[in-house]
Amino acid sequence: MSQNGFDNGGISGVCKRAQLPDEVEFVLSVLERLARRYGHRQALMGIEIINEPNTTTSWPMMNVTERYKAVDPELAEGTGPIGFDRLKDFYVTAYHRLRDADKDALPTDKAVVFHDGFDIEQWKDFMRGDDGRLAPEFENVVLDTHQYLMTAEMMGCPQTVEGYDDFVRNTYAPMIAEMSEYFPVIVGEWCLFNSVGCGVDPHGGQSVLNGEEGAQAETLTAEQKRSLYQGVAESQLAAWSKGSGFYYWNYKLLTDTVNTPG
Repeated sequence: MSQNGFDNGGISGVCKRAQLPDEVEFVLSVLERLARRYGHRQALMGIEIINEPNTTTSWPMMNVTERYKAVDPELAEGTGPIGFDRLKDFYVTAYHRLRDADKDALPTDKAVVFHDGFDIEQWKDFMRGDDGRLAPEFENVVLDTHQYLMTAEMMGCPQTVEGYDDFVRNTYAPMIAEMSEYFPVIVGEWCLFNSVGCGVDPHGGQSVLNGEEGAQAETLTAEQKRSLYQGVAESQLAAWSKGSGFYYWNYKLLTDTVNTPG
């Protein structure tokens, strides 16, 4: 029943998993099986509990019910965001289930990773003890945040080279640095895609904000585009380096696969 209603969340337009105890239990059982199967493999860094839960913070911005129309409207009834109290309770339960020694648990040298639900500020008091530090019952916990220039644009970042650079340096960089005082932070998804560079460029794609009208003509020369992408790469890499790691999202979509007919 999906944790976000996105096209990557199992069922587009449906976000009901957190409301359904049987679905929640199923996810917990999957995590336990993953821990048993892969937990002692040398190459494993850790296990992330769920990907991109759509929370009360992100719900209005993501506009799931309009952008990702449900194939079955009846199935989508009751769809809605996940509250942070419910999400935090789920994460704590999942942590203990993953670390349960009676079930061949995930060893503590493997991380338990949790996503910020698109609001990284929510997690400053999470898993804290009375002294403000990580409570002793929790070990090797990592905070995952996904940051895209497209999201920055949704938050009001100007669609200019200077606007991107300013937003990354003065919003993203201090945010990563601050939250790293609470958890190791990884930027689990980021890329170079932005509305200035997209046009009909095969190395960019159609802007999901500007729609097809924004992809009718090139406005930048090849050299301008190279400079643009190098610039946003440098500023983002500098910001992410204030955390504990980052993963570049390299899967390329040239059209809006949800809203483009066929």
